[in-house]
Amino acid sequence: MMKITVIILTYNEQKHITRCLESMRQVSDDICIIDAGSTDGTVAIAESFGARVFHNKWVNYAVQFQWALDNCDIRNPWVMRMDADEYLEPALIREINEATIADNITGIYIRRKVLFKDKWIRYGGFYPHTLLRIWRNGAGSIEQRWMDEHIVLSGDGTTMLREHIVDHNLNSIHWWVNKHNNYAIREMVDLLNIKYRFLESDGRLLENESSQAKRKRYLKEKVYASLSPGARASLYFFFRYFVRFGFLDGYKGFIFHFMQGYWYRLLVDVNMKEFEEKLKGDTRKETLIELLRTDYNIAI
Repeated sequence: MMKITVIILTYNEQKHITRCLESMRQVSDDICIIDAGSTDGTVAIAESFGARVFHNKWVNYAVQFQWALDNCDIRNPWVMRMDADEYLEPALIREINEATIADNITGIYIRRKVLFKDKWIRYGGFYPHTLLRIWRNGAGSIEQRWMDEHIVLSGDGTTMLREHIVDHNLNSIHWWVNKHNNYAIREMVDLLNIKYRFLESDGRLLENESSQAKRKRYLKEKVYASLSPGARASLYFFFRYFVRFGFLDGYKGFIFHFMQGYWYRLLVDVNMKEFEEKLKGDTRKETLIELLRTDYNIAI
């Protein structure tokens, strides 16, 4: 036990951070909070738990997390990634403490439950959602992407735990919509890069061992991105809600699958179409980067 350094990125997470830290201190005695300028009680709560608090200006998740790996003086043999609105089920705590004893393991995959408005989203291909969340110190780095970034291992030997991390955000639907408005711009950057190749692409995940994240990335870049904008949002929602039985998640599940699986995807495509209209046919790298800077406040 207590061989893990946990990294949590925060910005105004007062509503969630106590729950998260109470969970994390059962597997770690070294918790690093990388705060991007919280104006609520996030930092004070973290310090009261004995967490090491760092401050760094926000660019995106990938840059912030890699900054943590490079600057937090991590000395424990294991590193773990957590979000502030997540916590560990009690059975997972026991599993983690047992798994980190093994000598032949480099990375640990964990299943994640997503709760939306207190409803566990079990269908639509959304569960089980498996993520590499624990890895040996020095063996993992994060993909440099604007959206959907994953930890990539440099060594072999992984295991999958049976129990769950729970993703249970307590904020309002208004907050959720604003969050996904921002996500849509980040996802637009990734889709633009697939189409125009104006940025260096981090393709390490597709070269890595077989994983759910790798399969999803392949489908996104090779299949989804090649479909017609607009139509692909409709096709994705149909696949998720009917073919993968999302309708079994009930009323709250419908809201989640519709908003996250259709509205959000359509919003990405609307932003992308608007962006391309602003280009007026000029797809030079310099033009793309300058438009992102001036109109979307994204500095590449």
